[in-house]
Amino acid sequence: MFLSHLECTSCELRHEWSHLQNLCTACHKPLFAIYDLDAVGRSLKRETLGTRKKSLWRYRELLPLPADVDPVSLGEGGTPLLRAKKFAEDVDVWIKDESQNPTQSFKARGMAVAVSMAKHLGATKLAAPSAGNAGGALAAYAAQAGLESHIFMPRDTPRANIIECRELGAHVTLIDGLITDCGAEIARRKTAEGWFDMSTLKEPYRVEGKKTLGYELAEQLDWQLPDVILYPTGGGTGLIGMWKAFDEMEALGWIGKKRPRMFAVQATGCAPIVRAFENGDSTAAEFPDAHTRASGLRVPKATGDFLILPILRQSKGGAIAVDDEEMIRVTREVGSAEGLFVSPEGAACFAALKSLSAKRKIAPDERVVIFSTASGIKYLDCFES
Repeated sequence: MFLSHLECTSCELRHEWSHLQNLCTACHKPLFAIYDLDAVGRSLKRETLGTRKKSLWRYRELLPLPADVDPVSLGEGGTPLLRAKKFAEDVDVWIKDESQNPTQSFKARGMAVAVSMAKHLGATKLAAPSAGNAGGALAAYAAQAGLESHIFMPRDTPRANIIECRELGAHVTLIDGLITDCGAEIARRKTAEGWFDMSTLKEPYRVEGKKTLGYELAEQLDWQLPDVILYPTGGGTGLIGMWKAFDEMEALGWIGKKRPRMFAVQATGCAPIVRAFENGDSTAAEFPDAHTRASGLRVPKATGDFLILPILRQSKGGAIAVDDEEMIRVTREVGSAEGLFVSPEGAACFAALKSLSAKRKIAPDERVVIFSTASGIKYLDCFES
């Protein structure tokens, strides 16, 4: 294993990885896993990856779990990168189809690594707030690991997500409020209940699972990163994770200095990152009266806002909001053009592409990757209404 230590993303205080950790003990900001990349480079060459199983664990040297410990796995990662043939004929568009993960969403990546580490380090009861897909992923991986899962969800979470968590054996509590209210309830009770908090960026390893999006993308594009990435952003763990992966790959000599222009896509009813980006702020204030049918985007305050905003600016990308009606309309447009039933969050990225292309912020000769983060099957109530 090449994991060296954990480091605070704000004050840079070093923490030990060998016991359960949540936020920085000094400033209460997220921790990153830091690797001995020189040693990784001596052990792993990018050319050898193609001989390994198509799974996020093919990047095992760049993940935190000790080599002699079996991961908690349901076959996550290795999702296809599909060329869009009809939706945007004037732009070179590719779709990273994360609906083919276990539990039909990208949340499987983060939870596979985080649950593997939590079990290895001795956790027995895991808790997380969820607006939908993270809850299903935690329930599934906790069940596979033989651990208890306690999931707190807004009462208006899509019905499929609630049923999924319950049928996977999770203890589900519905809250009248938003995901932030669910997180507050976990924080209030976790010590007395003996729960380990698996909230977005409040433990160090979900981002490690999500960073494999960046490794896979580079590998699938023959180590040439795209010009633009459109990413549906609630908590933004995947966006943060990919940026971390790009830095690691450059240090390994696998890619050069070029980075994609990163665009965070949000809903007009809950757009804290968009508002902060446009205002030139370094953090994002909580978004009032947050509402959207894209439940994964209904995150009024992101723990990693101070990490997301610099990425958007450094990459010369941006942030864009899409209204719910446009998401739902574009879902059918994508489905009929590409044969993919995408979630409202994924559809928001397709809608954003049209808007950015019309404003000439994306040129016809640029390569664009859209992250389709989950299957529309899990959002049937959005389409019925």
